[in-house]
Amino acid sequence: MNAQPDRFDVIVVGAGIAGASVAAELSTDLHVLLLEREPHPGLHATGRSAAMYEPGYGPAVIRALTRASRAFFDNPCSPHIQHPLLTPRDVVFIARDYQTGTLDQMLHEIGQGLSPLPINEAHARMPLIREGYASAAVLNRMTADIDVDALHQHYLRSCRSNRASLVTRADVTALRRRGGDWQAETPQGTFRAPVVINAAGAWADQLAVMADAAPLGLTPKRRTAMIITWPQGPVPDDWPMVVDADEQFYLKPDAGKLLISPADATPSAPCDAHPDEMDIAICADRIQTAFDVEIRRIERSWAGLRSFLPDGNPVAGYDPEAEGFFWLAGQGGYGIQTAPALSRAAAALVRRTPLPADIKAEGVTAEALAVSRDSLRRPG
Repeated sequence: MNAQPDRFDVIVVGAGIAGASVAAELSTDLHVLLLEREPHPGLHATGRSAAMYEPGYGPAVIRALTRASRAFFDNPCSPHIQHPLLTPRDVVFIARDYQTGTLDQMLHEIGQGLSPLPINEAHARMPLIREGYASAAVLNRMTADIDVDALHQHYLRSCRSNRASLVTRADVTALRRRGGDWQAETPQGTFRAPVVINAAGAWADQLAVMADAAPLGLTPKRRTAMIITWPQGPVPDDWPMVVDADEQFYLKPDAGKLLISPADATPSAPCDAHPDEMDIAICADRIQTAFDVEIRRIERSWAGLRSFLPDGNPVAGYDPEAEGFFWLAGQGGYGIQTAPALSRAAAALVRRTPLPADIKAEGVTAEALAVSRDSLRRPG
């Protein structure tokens, strides 16, 4: 361990799932500091996620990272995890007459795990679908609920077991390169390390500018969700999640209640996101139109920011123009389901070692994750 209490091998900025997971991987043999701007980790995107394990969705690199994460989800071998991280839950996509082409395209592009579902069987699986609303459906059997809190706590506890340091209420107010080290100034003190990992989520571009690195064009997008009760009693646990073919809404059983969302993706400045009253009203209208559900009261509503890079892919790599500045950002709403593989890949890249063989076997390459500003430099 380093003798100087304020100097570390690696500083990770952001203790959400991305930062906590890579810190856990690196702290097995490095002196790691995890800085979190909020009073506790996971307040923003991680803590507000209703994550599903969906291996068939997202860009190719996301799908590959999701597949590479499955072995950990199935067998985490962690003293910090006491129950399964995945609970199987089917997803049913429903379409009105004018949306059936979207389902055909989905079956063609994704294929594995998806199958057409007769509309009467869709009603049998989810009796709340309003009669006459949908004319076609597709079933996905490869999906599962993820215990987000258990996964996040596994990584945070692993950090503690590895003697990594976590400092909260530590918003980085200045970040400078001095004498081969990055100096991160925070209200809790100034910390130094030769490597800084930018896992700041919606604030990642802002942190880069602070470090005199060019931003990557990250766009945070707000997603709204809320919990309602079913007037007839507890919602059966075995009901599937139901998603509109064009992703205009979804409804999902959640601890005996219903989690609903308008599946919005509204560009936003980095902030502590809150639900917009119009998004709540739109969600209520869409849900009551598609389902035989009367929304008498919204028990709880919230919003989170999912951050996207211009090409839709995540980035994990050193900035070619800022020595020791490592990006881990742009997971675009897939950060939970890819965390086991992406954290291991990022840790290898931080150490400048080859990617783990099982991750490479799924088709993930360092080049696919590398920092690129080409899309920002193209005209238009």
